[in-house]
Amino acid sequence: MRFATYLKQLQAALPQGATLYLFDADGIVYAVSKGCLRRLDPTRRAEDCAEMLRFIDSGQYTKYLIGSAATSDDNPANATFKLGFVRPHSAFTPHAHGAEHFVLSMGYASCGLYDHERAAVAHVRLIPGSMLHIPALMPHSFNNRADDPLPLVIANTGMGIDHDDYAITAAMAEERARSGDETAARLVTALRQLEAEMAVDRLHVTVSWRERIAHLLRRLAGALEGGA
Repeated sequence: MRFATYLKQLQAALPQGATLYLFDADGIVYAVSKGCLRRLDPTRRAEDCAEMLRFIDSGQYTKYLIGSAATSDDNPANATFKLGFVRPHSAFTPHAHGAEHFVLSMGYASCGLYDHERAAVAHVRLIPGSMLHIPALMPHSFNNRADDPLPLVIANTGMGIDHDDYAITAAMAEERARSGDETAARLVTALRQLEAEMAVDRLHVTVSWRERIAHLLRRLAGALEGGA
């Protein structure tokens, strides 16, 4: 109840044109502006999907804040900046981006990153508030380990999700390799290895009991902060 009061206070206090995005512990993003409150929860509420775009895979959603899905060399922007939402206990199909990415994870996530030097997959556990820089053409996949949706904040240079090189999957790389694309040919093995390891490594599907306690404490902290 106190949190609801806090949201109403923000609606009254914010100047026209400013928007505040609040990430709660249950995977909901609240967008608050002058006299307006929007709950962004597309993986659980069909009404929130209308203004969202598909994010690499079906059932995952994104909303551009800067740039657009059509950002490219022909439709340039210095960078794109967007919100993403990943369903509980799901993952993106392993892929590589044609441009560098920064990903801020606001939940209990994990990432598989292909290490070209070791020819091996690095399995990384992420806790809320982790931001990861992923270089261009580094094969990877994000997993949501938790029971709640996983909000992400993603920034990348000059490439929207409609770009042919935004998310190169193993199937796409194989098709390009058959046409003589040497870069795609180097990606195929890495992406297939990611697919195999991400499917069986337990790190990507479990939340520890310590993290479950921390999640409850984060919910409590949110209620206390909203009532301050």
